[in-house]
Amino acid sequence: MQFEYRTHGTCSQRIFFEIEDNKVKNVQFVGGCNGNLKGIGKLVEGLNVDEVIDKLEGTTCGMKSTSCPDQLAKALKEAKEHL
Repeated sequence: MQFEYRTHGTCSQRIFFEIEDNKVKNVQFVGGCNGNLKGIGKLVEGLNVDEVIDKLEGTTCGMKSTSCPDQLAKALKEAKEHL
């Protein structure tokens, strides 16, 4: 199932991703640090949704209370409610 999440408090504006058999697939960020966010997408590809949430949730960026990885965790949590 495909999802779109509008981020809050980060340089990226949106995250597109899929969840298939409780695995994270095809993560794409719009905006933000292009290379770093492509890397995050590759690192989480095929991992269990809950594992990704556990690893990324609470990650901060500089003085911000959130980050692109934290926003991905929030997006995955929200998506789980619609599965």
